[in-house]
Amino acid sequence: MLLRPNERTKEDPTDDKLFYSYPRFVTHVDDGFIQQLTDLYSERLKPNTRIFDMMSSWVSHLPSEIQFSHVEGHGLNGEELARNSRLNHYFVQNLNDHPQLPLANEDFDAVLNCVSVQYLQYPEAIFSEIHRILKPGGIAIFSFSNRMFYQKAIQAWRDSNENSRIELVKSYFSSVAGFSKPEVISRASTAPNFLQWLGAGGGDPFYAVIAQRI
Repeated sequence: MLLRPNERTKEDPTDDKLFYSYPRFVTHVDDGFIQQLTDLYSERLKPNTRIFDMMSSWVSHLPSEIQFSHVEGHGLNGEELARNSRLNHYFVQNLNDHPQLPLANEDFDAVLNCVSVQYLQYPEAIFSEIHRILKPGGIAIFSFSNRMFYQKAIQAWRDSNENSRIELVKSYFSSVAGFSKPEVISRASTAPNFLQWLGAGGGDPFYAVIAQRI
């Protein structure tokens, strides 16, 4: 078993739809993190491809210079998703209640998840769905930092340090046959070097775990 039952629990066990029922038009990470994520998308995503932005919000951090043939959004707040100008279509669904995605097999070139993986209670089911909807050779990019809604993160995430969280996301990919060996990008700080040297704060750490459908 990938996670024990207690590791899937949340400090706040109420329905996630209630927690996300009102829109939050904010960014949950700093500008340095966002720039690194957009740069990563610029490097790894190709023009005129189909993108699934899972657990998205009012902004997707996609590079403005790349046009995609379709960007499908998903989340828990329709008002946030409606404001996201990069989405061609979106749907609202609680993946912890209904992990099966209403999407066709092998239909997407990339699946993206930004700072939301910590909320998945049944990641093996979700990552199996990600594999199903990806085209062969398609890529999945999961990015995260050290921020979270603590009461809604699963216990396995809350109890882990940052290195352990990287290993946890790697294990999600490894739990599904048919993904490549996960690649890890780990950058402890997003602050400019000169600010780090001056001791003026480290910025949000940037982590990404990436794998392809074989």
